Amino acid sequence: MSDDLTDLLHEVADRHRAAPPVPGREIRRLAERRGRRRRAAYAGGAAAVALALAGGLALAFTGHDGARTAPPAAASATATSRPSPPQPQRATAAVDLTRHELTLSGRRLPVSGGTAQHPTPTGRMTVVAKYPERRLPGAAVGLGQEYDVTMRWVVELRAADGTTNYLVALTYDEQAPGERDVTHGWIGLRSADAKWCYQLLQPGDIVRINRTGPAPG
Repeated sequence: MSDDLTDLLHEVADRHRAAPPVPGREIRRLAERRGRRRRAAYAGGAAAVALALAGGLALAFTGHDGARTAPPAAASATATSRPSPPQPQRATAAVDLTRHELTLSGRRLPVSGGTAQHPTPTGRMTVVAKYPERRLPGAAVGLGQEYDVTMRWVVELRAADGTTNYLVALTYDEQAPGERDVTHGWIGLRSADAKWCYQLLQPGDIVRINRTGPAPG
């Protein structure tokens, strides 16, 4: 066999020669090193997952990504004052029993007051109620105890001492206002005038009743 062939066979044999065996101690050392690397990799991955999960929960419960937002500006301590609504103007009526006249809102209306036996009380009175119709005993208007009468456009008045009086429409004697006193103390007006007063006067308005001359005799 030639030297060239011999060298070639030795080269092929060297290539296929098994690697020298590794001692068991070295194998264990390599295995432990691989185990430590795997555990470290697992621990790092678990920490990353836990951090991502915590961030997601914080975003879900707080509704923001953790960035600070400036608190809203404090409201001004001094509120803008609003003007008070205008108070309604109170009407004031004046009744002159001597002249048989009621003055209200620039108008003068004829009235009939109480007779000598039932004089109309004088002084300052306040409107406390209104009734488009009110049924009253006939004796109150001089028709006797056996009768009742329905009065129209009734404005109820009351004095500070509790005395009660009324402005009413004298439907049973439309000619009396301005001419003679026929009531039992009430202040009677013609129906159209009584309705106008009823519409204008409101609870809380003032009616001043006075007599400038002698009472009817």
